[in-house]
Parts: sequence; C-alpha cells; structure tokens
Amino acid sequence: MIGVCLATAGLAAAVVTTSLPLPGFTLAWTHSIEKTRWEEDYRVLSTADGPRLQLTEARIHGSGAGMEPPPDAVLAGGVWHYRPPLAPLERLYLARSDYVADYSICWDGSCRGLAELAGPPATAPQVEIYACPPP
Repeated sequence: MIGVCLATAGLAAAVVTTSLPLPGFTLAWTHSIEKTRWEEDYRVLSTADGPRLQLTEARIHGSGAGMEPPPDAVLAGGVWHYRPPLAPLERLYLARSDYVADYSICWDGSCRGLAELAGPPATAPQVEIYACPPP
C-alpha cells in the first residue's frame, strides 16, 4: 500500500515512525511573523530511484514579509495559487518549536496537528516526512 511515513528525531535521538496509508496530503502551517496560512499539496510517486514526494501546488493566504508569491501565482478568492517547479523530493525536513504554531497534515477534508501524529515539538523538534518504501 502506498503511504506517507513520519520519522521523529527526539531529544534522546530515538526515532519513531508513523505510517499513514495516503496517496497524498496537504502540509499546512501559519507564517510565524505574518500569521498567514501556507499550504502545500504533495502526491506520492513511484520513481526509478524509489518512492518520492511531488509538490503539486502551493497556496499562500496573503502576502507579506518573506512570503511573496512567485510571478506566475494566481490570486483567487484572496489566496495565491502556484505550482513550484521542483523535482520529486526524497524527504521533507520540518523544524518545530513550542514558540510558533505547529504544522498540520490534511487529507480527506480534515486536518490533524503534527503534535497529534508525531508528538509535541518539545519531544520531537524535528520531523521527516517521506514516501514509505514498499513492503
């Protein structure tokens, strides 16, 4: 089954992995200064180099310091939509802190906080998201 894995590097260097049987997901967070929501849609791909994550669309709910939309972005309903021209990624590396809003992972019309899926930032300050290798 295709899926998304989360690896958590805790303070004691332990690694805990959570597997979600998803063909894709949205990573969402709030910009720490502008307090504006960002969203990125990812799909799991099977490539010759193994499973990868493909960023298919990004959205910024506004603009401001350090968050200008690219020139090809389209404003629709107050949200900038664009397609980042990135090659498939092996992993996403997320740094987390108790001092800013945490990430959410969304699928099937609802979102779950990363703290619920991987533990709080204090015990899991780094999370890696990657396409799970086939069994």
